[in-house]
This record gives sequence, structure tokens and C-alpha cells, in this order.
Amino acid sequence: MTGGAKRSTIFWAFAAIYLIWGSTYLGIQIAIQTIPPFLLAGVRFLVAGGLIYLWARFKGEPAPGLRVWLTAAGLGTLFFVFGNGLVVWAEERVPSGRTALLASTSPIWTVMLESALDRWRRPPTRVLIGLLLGVIGLTLLASPGTGEGAVSVGGIVALLVASMAWALGSVIAHRRHLPVGPAMATSMKMLGGGVQLALLSALLGEGRDFDTGAVTSQSWVALTYLIVFGSVIGFSAFTYLLRESTPQMVGTSAYVNPLVAVLLGWAFAHEQVTAKMLLGAAVSLSGVLLIRWPKRSDPPPAEEDVGTLETGEFPVPRRA
Repeated sequence: MTGGAKRSTIFWAFAAIYLIWGSTYLGIQIAIQTIPPFLLAGVRFLVAGGLIYLWARFKGEPAPGLRVWLTAAGLGTLFFVFGNGLVVWAEERVPSGRTALLASTSPIWTVMLESALDRWRRPPTRVLIGLLLGVIGLTLLASPGTGEGAVSVGGIVALLVASMAWALGSVIAHRRHLPVGPAMATSMKMLGGGVQLALLSALLGEGRDFDTGAVTSQSWVALTYLIVFGSVIGFSAFTYLLRESTPQMVGTSAYVNPLVAVLLGWAFAHEQVTAKMLLGAAVSLSGVLLIRWPKRSDPPPAEEDVGTLETGEFPVPRRA
């Protein structure tokens, strides 16, 4: 590949993770209008995980053993059942833009968990300042609004739990890498989470009143978009950038995605953007920026499991 072609490919790969992952929140909101939330999430990750698994096998990855599958399923519970499933459920009650902003605060919980597991090791000062800003911003984003801007308290709580679960999953994945390649690792987590989401959907009785004939064309298109673009193409662009760019540059998607989600929600779903919401976004994202800011002394990391960085909706930092 020539230098110009490579630069062009990198540009479009960044455009993919910025715009596609930022647009998944609006895609979810459109899809759940006529598809039950946990069924939607289950189908998305079963299909996307299956496609990525087949691709990894085609590239020569050996089939993992049962123990690896069980570990991946456990991570899939945190990442996709709680982390993503609750996001989808909450989007029936919370606008997509605010959902994305609350999701972007997961590094706050990650740092707290890392500190607790390290016997309350004191993080660097910049991280402590980032935590303080993150908590202030989170309070502004989570506090109930009034009138048109009001959102469900239950939805906010679900998003906070989802963010904590994703943070816990990222901490465990960082400390215990799956002994497989990045593509295989992500596909296994998606498949493990997808199976559990499908079972949860069945237990909740989502299929009893579900009629595929009642699903609108917009919801079908949104589901297809989430599978093909949000999971498969977004993941492919992400793994390509991990090879061709730096983790710090790839991590900038954590700041762009929620802004894209807010803009799309305002433009296409007529979601209200309030001054308090913008202030909370600015404060919380500033805190996340401080938490994720790399130290100059940090050497560039070797090949990392994709699950310890990002898998689509949530940003996950490396340890400070």
C-alpha cells in the first residue's frame, strides 16, 4: 500500500470509529421502537459475534477450549448483558444523546475499581482531579430535569449500573487476557453475551407479544446497521487502527462519540439539548480526558486485547 493510500485508509478508519460508534445510540433508539430491547441486543451480538468468529477462524485462529469460552462468557455478561443490554433498555426512557454522555463516564468507575483492587493505591493527582470533575459532570448529567428535558430515574440508574459493569469487565479483562487473538477474544465475548441476552429476553417474555410483521422497516434497517456497521465494520476499523496508530490516538473516539450522539439525537430525533446537559458533558469529558491522559514515561503498550480498550459504546482506559 502506498503512503497516500495508507493515509487515506487511516483517515476513513478514524472516521468510522468516530461517526459509526457515535451513531449507534441513535440506531438503538430507532430499533427499539418495534423490537424488544434485550432481544435486539441479543440478536445484534449473536450475529456480529458469529461473523467475527468465522472471520477469525478463516484467518487461521484455532478453536478455543471450554475454559476460555467460560471466561469469555463471564466477560460477556459484564460487557454485553449489563454493559450494553441495560443501555438498550434505558434508551426506551432516556434520550440517546444523554445516554452516550453517561456511558462516556465509565473511566471514573474503572479508576476507582483499579485503586480498590490495588489496596486503595492513590492515583496520580491529575487522575484525582479528573475523578472529581467526572463526579461533578456525572451529577449534572444524572440529575432529573424538568419539563421536556425530564428523563426516567430508572433509566439513569440502569445507565450507571451499565457503566459500572463495563468498567468492572474492563478491569478484569486488563488483568486476565484471553489466550487468543483480538478478533477471537471479542467474538467470544459477543457470542457469550449474546446467548445470555437471548435467554434473558426469553425469561422476560419479550417473545410472547413480539410479531416480526409489526417491526417497521426503520427498525430492521437500524438493527442491520448496528450489526454490520456498529459491530463488524467498527470493530475492523478499530483493530486496524491499533496496528497503524497509537492507543492514545484511537482512544480519542471516547471524546468524539458522545458529541456525535448528542448532535445526531438533536438533528434526527428532536432531542432537547439543555445548558445543564452541555455543562455536564464539558465537565465530565474534561475529567475523562485527565484520567486517560498518557504519562510521557509510559512505553507504548504491546499488542492488547481489544476488550481492554473499547468494543463500541463505552470508552475504557488503561491503568493510570
